[in-house]
Amino acid sequence: MENYKKEFIEFMVDCQVLKFGDFVTKSGRKTPFFVNTGFYRTGAQLRRLGGYYAEAIKEKFGLDFDVLFGPAYKGIPLSVAATIAISEKYDTDIRYCSNRKEVKDHGDKGILLGSPINDGDKVVIIEDVTTAGTSIEETLPIIKAQGDVTPMGLVVSVDRMERGQGKKSALKEIEEKYGLKTTAIVTMAEIIEHLYNREYKGKVIIDDQLKAAIDAYYEQYGAEE
Repeated sequence: MENYKKEFIEFMVDCQVLKFGDFVTKSGRKTPFFVNTGFYRTGAQLRRLGGYYAEAIKEKFGLDFDVLFGPAYKGIPLSVAATIAISEKYDTDIRYCSNRKEVKDHGDKGILLGSPINDGDKVVIIEDVTTAGTSIEETLPIIKAQGDVTPMGLVVSVDRMERGQGKKSALKEIEEKYGLKTTAIVTMAEIIEHLYNREYKGKVIIDDQLKAAIDAYYEQYGAEE
């Protein structure tokens, strides 16, 4: 596993973004782990987060694209942080863009904020965690309405590796339905590999009992390969 992935897993633990216990997802699934990106709350945290996204984007998509699009609302700071990181790490100036939930009819008019999207642009979409595809269904028409553009793919922070609306993972469903490449900074398999029975800052985060609960969760909700 690449070093930046290991660092990112520990970063999520430090920021309390990655938690283990008893939780319920939006879809009603009882889960022993939870990822809440709302706990990235400081400038220093966003700077580091942008750097991890930048590495994942470069690894999967390269840097030959024009716009990083972050759907409102959580995608807005992600697109800003990641484009700053791409500029600093790779000396490449990618434009950032997001949508508004409400169309603005005065001043900087329209549905977009940040950079406009122009004919010929190649666009990568950035989000927080794997979704059921609902956000993509809303986002793609906005991007395509801007002109003759090419949506290249989607990057998220964590792939939960569980079933989406069918038996495959949400990311795999998005790939097949929309023809987009998808990637994540880390997968849950990588998180488990790095933290299971390993002491971090004086504590074993995933012990045998928690590992058994995670395994049971994936027996019920895990995606097919």
